[in-house]
Amino acid sequence: MKKQIMAAMLLLALAAPGALADEGMWIPVLIEKYNIKLMQENGFKLTAEDIYSINKASMKDAVVLFGGGCTGEFISDKGLIITNHHCGYGYIHRHSTLEHDYLTDGFWAASHAEELPNPGLSVTILKYMEDVTDRVLQGVTDNMESEKREAIINANITAINAEAVKGTHYLSAVRPFYLGNQYFLIVNEVFRDVRLVGAPPSAIGKFGGDTDNWVWPRHTGDFSLFRVYADKENNPAAYSADNVPYHPAYHFPVSLAGVKEGDFTMVFGYPGRTQEYAPSHHIRMLKDVIYPKQVEIRGKKISIMEQEMANDPLVRLKYTGKSFGLANGWKKWIGEIQSLDRMNGVERKEAFEKEFSEWVSADPGRTRKYGNILSEYAKIYEEYTHNYLVAIYTNEVFGSTGVEPAALAGAFNRAVEIAGQKDTGQKAELEKELQRLSGYADNFFRNFDMNVSKQLFVAVMELYGNNIAPEWQTDAYRELASSAGGDFESVADRLFARSLFTDEAKVKDLISNFNPKKVEKDPFYRMALSSSELIRSRINEKMDAADRRLAELNKLYMAAQMEKGNDKIFYPDANSTLRLAYGKVMGYDSRDAVYHKHQTTLTGVMEKDNPEIYDYDVPDRLRELYEQKDFGRYAVNGDVPVCFIANNHTTGGNSGSPVLNAEGHLIGVNFDRAWEGVASDIMFNPKQSRNISLDIRYALFLIDKFAGAGYLIDEMTLVGEPQHTP
Repeated sequence: MKKQIMAAMLLLALAAPGALADEGMWIPVLIEKYNIKLMQENGFKLTAEDIYSINKASMKDAVVLFGGGCTGEFISDKGLIITNHHCGYGYIHRHSTLEHDYLTDGFWAASHAEELPNPGLSVTILKYMEDVTDRVLQGVTDNMESEKREAIINANITAINAEAVKGTHYLSAVRPFYLGNQYFLIVNEVFRDVRLVGAPPSAIGKFGGDTDNWVWPRHTGDFSLFRVYADKENNPAAYSADNVPYHPAYHFPVSLAGVKEGDFTMVFGYPGRTQEYAPSHHIRMLKDVIYPKQVEIRGKKISIMEQEMANDPLVRLKYTGKSFGLANGWKKWIGEIQSLDRMNGVERKEAFEKEFSEWVSADPGRTRKYGNILSEYAKIYEEYTHNYLVAIYTNEVFGSTGVEPAALAGAFNRAVEIAGQKDTGQKAELEKELQRLSGYADNFFRNFDMNVSKQLFVAVMELYGNNIAPEWQTDAYRELASSAGGDFESVADRLFARSLFTDEAKVKDLISNFNPKKVEKDPFYRMALSSSELIRSRINEKMDAADRRLAELNKLYMAAQMEKGNDKIFYPDANSTLRLAYGKVMGYDSRDAVYHKHQTTLTGVMEKDNPEIYDYDVPDRLRELYEQKDFGRYAVNGDVPVCFIANNHTTGGNSGSPVLNAEGHLIGVNFDRAWEGVASDIMFNPKQSRNISLDIRYALFLIDKFAGAGYLIDEMTLVGEPQHTP
């Protein structure tokens, strides 16, 4: 089957010169084979080897996986990286205190010595990709039992990885593409000394807050600056004062020329996950069941946090990261529901499935191979939807943004287990685990407020009782609900006063003088254990079995779609590997009589200025620059460009991705998508799917004129004539 699929891919690539330039997340090593001609027809002026090469420095060497879920890019030969403010947010937050609130005030290091280290932060640079499908599937047959097939594939992957990194400091992974129909070896270099260089105040970097999130027009200066350090041989090294700025193989020239409607653009980054080829049953599950329940409970949490954050600066500092993390998904899911409804997404999938069924039934061979796919999907998703809801909702309730002390208490489960062991290494293992818990607890209480936590407890307990049937609720919850008579507010004070895990001093004492019996008696520990036991005993086995069968069906369904689709090029779903998307700068019709232009400006920032609202309180210095029209070389028609939109296909993980023009110059930093097309993870809408990018000129203006950090611009390679029209 593998040979048939690969042959079909080549046929599709050759047969589809009219494939849309705006949809797709393409594998860089295959750009020469499948995409470069179409890219050049749409205005791209370079070659495929300029994008991806293992023989010379190329664009891929300037793009990094930032942390675990964002993208960044080198913009100087001294290891300077630009990414989104929201990607650096957690690290900026960790360095912030009431005395030095870098979230509110911003941060700019005046020298390398002032750049702040970030333990746990890494950046990953792709060295090369290689198609290893033949090697992964060696010894595998189509009629083999799934367990045996999986064992052979895993053994082959282990051998491939070991061979790839032997004698090097690189890391490697073999990743499935096209839902398991093709495999690529990914070899990376990982740097772990990454320091914070600069970030604008949140009133710029997060301007508009949750209100403007996922919305166009946008006026957010969503960027932050970090620097990668290496040893004196330019190799990865743990943090050390002796490390020096890393010298990347390539860094992006930064363009002052700007953008105009119709310009070619491409986004190069690490998109996280898409589900473009999923069946209608999956979309219906998300749209009609999962998302509405998540929207409801997260909306309640966000409301509690924001109300208290508005009243107390310390609470704002503690809960801003949690609120931001919750709100991003919450608003996206609302947009996806509306977008899928507007596109008749489920109905379109069902129409395709009807056509697919007719295609399958027209040939006996296809009927034998693909005839049961859709009926099996229907059967699996009926139970899967229920189990998925119980699993994710239980986590929303008893996880770190629900019953907060239960999340902390649950983290002690491993220590309790170790304390009960009798082996010789038990003492050392327990000490190591308690050391880990000490750091975990420090971070927990740094972002904990008793009053907020009690309100969250009451809210999620009530929603849990309303939305999860009694037979699927945890034992601890049912006992508590019975004793409280459903009035959780009446028991909150008692529980929080009684628990160890709401008092930092008590938790520190517990870690210093560990007593597992104290942990086991704690009400929040019993809640944590009860929730994990419910998932372990009643959900996990069923979900795991369903996931394995769905993986087999998805692989087969993907193969069938590729066999059927002889008039299009197929791009693989995103899987957090390096991808390229390309399209053009363009506005769009939002709704009846409303057309959105492609560019926003600093004037729009000032029109939203409202000192009474935290997310719209423009900093005095920025207001002063605007009033004096002190825009320097970044002015265009008496204003400063802020953001722009294009029709590149992006998703989560593309945050921070470089947005490049036809010459490969950096013109922007991708950070969001427009509301009307936010369902592009599942279904791309060419009329309204737009990615939102920070115009690099706004970032340069802020670094130079607002922060007075022109020394950072001096590091960069500036190109292009500015559209300077004061």
